[in-house]
Amino acid sequence: MGAALAAMLAGCASVQVGPQVATTAPEPVSSHWAFGADRAGPGDGDGYRPPRRLAVLLPMTGPLATAAGPVRDGLLAAYYGERRDRPELVFYDTGGTISGAVAARDRAVAEGADQILGPLGRDEVSALFSAPQPVPLLALNRGHQAPPENAADFSLAPEDEGAAIATRLLAHNARRVLVLSNGDDHAVRAVATFREAFEAAGGTIVSTLAITGEDPGDQSPALRTAATSEGGVDAVLVALRGSEARLVVPQLFAAGLGNRLRVATSQLASGTGNADDDRALDGVVFVTEPWTASGHPGLPSAATLAEQLPATRGPAARLFAFGHDAWLLSTRLPQLAARPDATIEGATGRLSMTGDGRVLRTPAWATFSGGLVTPVADTAR
Repeated sequence: MGAALAAMLAGCASVQVGPQVATTAPEPVSSHWAFGADRAGPGDGDGYRPPRRLAVLLPMTGPLATAAGPVRDGLLAAYYGERRDRPELVFYDTGGTISGAVAARDRAVAEGADQILGPLGRDEVSALFSAPQPVPLLALNRGHQAPPENAADFSLAPEDEGAAIATRLLAHNARRVLVLSNGDDHAVRAVATFREAFEAAGGTIVSTLAITGEDPGDQSPALRTAATSEGGVDAVLVALRGSEARLVVPQLFAAGLGNRLRVATSQLASGTGNADDDRALDGVVFVTEPWTASGHPGLPSAATLAEQLPATRGPAARLFAFGHDAWLLSTRLPQLAARPDATIEGATGRLSMTGDGRVLRTPAWATFSGGLVTPVADTAR
């Protein structure tokens, strides 16, 4: 797999990171972190300062193995695409269990890892987050608690989508929003964060309609009630999968809401791909990743890669991009720890890190036009 990815990436541009860091003196690093002396300097101009030995904890067996595969492939794509000195890369199988994650972490440290990437499962991460880490660790999920000392978390969290949607709607001066939600975990978490951020900025949730089942039926009465409420509706948040949204979005027009701003979570892309059917979603703007929407420096297009690596097709494309960005973050942790304003233009979005180790992601946006996914060029985020 590594050789195939290396050949595929030959000739691609190197990854781009901003802002540039020109200083030659070491920068103060947050007390949250304990990096080795060899990583105390500023790194290359883009902050590149990898560890010597990077241990990767992934569930290559067990129930999470299907998700781990494209994450691993995305990581290897970025690893082999890097022209500069690279760390020794060692993989450890966690089996997707708490005991497996703890054992893998302990073994990696005993064998000389000076930084750890992973684990992937939320319960695995939570187990490791119960105490400070012996070496810097970047977990590939959010735990049930904040990262402890010497640790950070990175995920494709629905919470990040909710925050981004709130920012976008407020930037477009939408203050009264109707929410359509299928009630699954992704939707619940995204909508909860959206509500918190939106209402804190003075926005109002006019109503939340539950859209459930394979055939949600006629929602026109409830939609018309929302449309004719005092103050009306400025925008509609669609926290639905594509197959669900195709049945409900056309009903917005019958209710007089078809010309309102319509913004969706990344779930909208699930179950799409047939242009004839997806024309029903034309005009809905949804959260996505820069790589899948418009490409990313250093990577083939998502369509090209899917032809050569079937494991990156469909929903797995997001996980491939996630693994790619996990590598970028791992090699730039000291810069991100020292510079709260530092950002990485990743395949999943613009990445930054808070002082307490939470990686923040600002996503890209796309829409459907003629039933086809089209990047949204404006910068309202």
